[in-house]
Amino acid sequence: MSTDANPNPSAAGLPGPHGKPDAEPDKLAKLPGLIAISLYMILLAGAVVISVVQHHREPFFLVLPVLFIAAGLGLMLLQRWAWALTLSAVALSAGFFFWTYVTQPQAYGFLVQGLFNLVIFLYLVRADVRKKLR
Repeated sequence: MSTDANPNPSAAGLPGPHGKPDAEPDKLAKLPGLIAISLYMILLAGAVVISVVQHHREPFFLVLPVLFIAAGLGLMLLQRWAWALTLSAVALSAGFFFWTYVTQPQAYGFLVQGLFNLVIFLYLVRADVRKKLR
């Protein structure tokens, strides 16, 4: 009989069932920008739901929040597919915000949102961010 109080080998930093140490929280803590981007994706999902409820958008747009939430939660889990989904969502959102600003020049909020999405895009394409994803 073992007297080990912690039967989980990965909690002690030992290799887990897949042969590598369980260091996921450590990886995510080194990239706080991914946490912020994940929360931003969930915020975008909420904004789209509110615009549909207020009848500013068609109900078809409710597909986008599902993708935004999946991208945000997957990015928190450091999934490569979530990185690609977030990257495409941010790039398309930046294009949409810039296009809206060009067609409505007095709408400076769209310019700020487009620049913010561009900063997020540039953060996501960094080599150290891509290297940490599985």
